[in-house]
Amino acid sequence: MKSFYLLLIVAALLLTGCTITFDTKKDSVDTPPYTGKALHLAVIGEAPTVREEQVRFSAITFEDLLDSQSLKADYDAVFIMKEHLSEAAEDRYAEVYRTAGIPFFFIESKKSYIPFILEDVDYEDIKDTNDGIYATGYFNSEGKWEFWGTGLYNDKVNSRNIQSAYSLVFETIHNWPLK
Repeated sequence: MKSFYLLLIVAALLLTGCTITFDTKKDSVDTPPYTGKALHLAVIGEAPTVREEQVRFSAITFEDLLDSQSLKADYDAVFIMKEHLSEAAEDRYAEVYRTAGIPFFFIESKKSYIPFILEDVDYEDIKDTNDGIYATGYFNSEGKWEFWGTGLYNDKVNSRNIQSAYSLVFETIHNWPLK
């Protein structure tokens, strides 16, 4: 009888272990990494950790951002990380985003691309969109603007979902302009 209860306890633990593993898998997705051409990306803030070896980040400053001709010549896109979004929305950069001729990605912006392209609007004054977008992309060429966004799988913040989101962003940059 004791071995029956022991077997029952072991079976329950095993089933519980399987359930925990199953729930963890539901909270993340493991997509293939970006395998396209090498990308050179400018970043304001700390460069994200990505799994793609052919993607290289170079740190730039907001002053560098004002030289939009150099941006287009040297980089495939610009990433502005969460800690710098408020400064990125300052009036003097709006023209850069609209005329640089390369895509900009605002990482973890809860306010879409709107505060970055409109002058006389502070980042904090724009209402949060709560749309689950992790990376918001914006591109303007010859008066034709496009925006793009990717969220995290099931809106769960974890390294696997973030890695997958960046892979989608790299694929989008590779295929820019969107068709």
